[in-house]
Amino acid sequence: MSGKLIRMLLLSGVVTGLCASVQANTTNTPDDPSLISVAAAASFTPPAAAPVKIALLLPVRSGIFGAAADAVRTGFLTAYEHDKQGVIVNLVESGDTPAEMLRTYLAALGGNDVIVGPLSRNGAAAIAQSGKVDKPTVALTQPEGEIESALPPKMLVAALAVEEEARQAAAWTDRERIGGKIFAVSTSIAWQRRTVKAFMAQGKVLGLDVTPLELSAANGALSASGLVQLKQRMDTDHPALLFVALGAQQATQLRSAIGTDTPLYGISQLNPRNQSDDPSMREPVLDGVKLLDIPWQVETDSPVVATYPRPIIEDPKQHNADLDRLYALGIDAYRIALEIGRGKKSFDIDGVTGKLNISIDSFGSHFQRLETRAVYQNGIVVPTQAQR
Repeated sequence: MSGKLIRMLLLSGVVTGLCASVQANTTNTPDDPSLISVAAAASFTPPAAAPVKIALLLPVRSGIFGAAADAVRTGFLTAYEHDKQGVIVNLVESGDTPAEMLRTYLAALGGNDVIVGPLSRNGAAAIAQSGKVDKPTVALTQPEGEIESALPPKMLVAALAVEEEARQAAAWTDRERIGGKIFAVSTSIAWQRRTVKAFMAQGKVLGLDVTPLELSAANGALSASGLVQLKQRMDTDHPALLFVALGAQQATQLRSAIGTDTPLYGISQLNPRNQSDDPSMREPVLDGVKLLDIPWQVETDSPVVATYPRPIIEDPKQHNADLDRLYALGIDAYRIALEIGRGKKSFDIDGVTGKLNISIDSFGSHFQRLETRAVYQNGIVVPTQAQR
């Protein structure tokens, strides 16, 4: 195989084989079969359970995916250190092309119980379409293309997906009974378009009146003329709220242009803060804006989040909130793989990336993550009072 399989983190506390025999009680009558069977049972201890072997496929050496892969790996091994009894983790350098990822995936199947990875959408698609997924596989990203409904039964997608956040945002607006038109705003950036598409699809199911509006942008900044046109459209149609598939800087631009009267909802990309940020860095223009994000980013005092140490950040200038989220994804990916490796078919996890519901067997897989509803207050993102 092209990836190098590295044996890591040997089994802790697992004993194999049989213990020394216990001497039979010589006062017992050997002709009594019941006494003989009792003595035989007392002579041995059952063999220890075989270790759970988990392969983690990541392109750590990749120039494209290396930083993201390292964040996931660090989180994964952090969770391993917290619960490593009876576990062997094998780290596999997967390469960064679909062909390399598939080749290393197939090689890893032979010696592992659960496979975690890959990290790229086209790599996940190559594995999903290979017809070779015969062991539980926890993909870390949504496969590229429209193949979600055709995923192999033993493939579980545990991605941090903007599409899922958009669907939850649509359900949130519906739950709060904000009637009237909704404008779903984005630029032409691919992830923003996917976010709006998912919001609109869920909105249609819920009976929401959603209109997509795509603004022009240059070098990440929204165009002034586009913002003027948006304001004019809002003055005419009076939308009840805006769903903004934008980054925080773009949302700040938009809020400054349209004012604060219309509620704004969005996803985690509205929260660019990471744990190394100066506490004085705030975005007061966004106060009142509602969004979804993972507990790791907005519920730092919760017991489950406080269980795990924060990553060591060597260069804050090269670090961002998305790497923090990937570190958290690594933690939950290990916890999911461990439960599957221990034989659980259906279970819940109070995760650092959300409330997780998982089922996986030969008939199919199901994964749901409920993220934290949050709001900007005094320039920073905090959880809302009412959750789920």
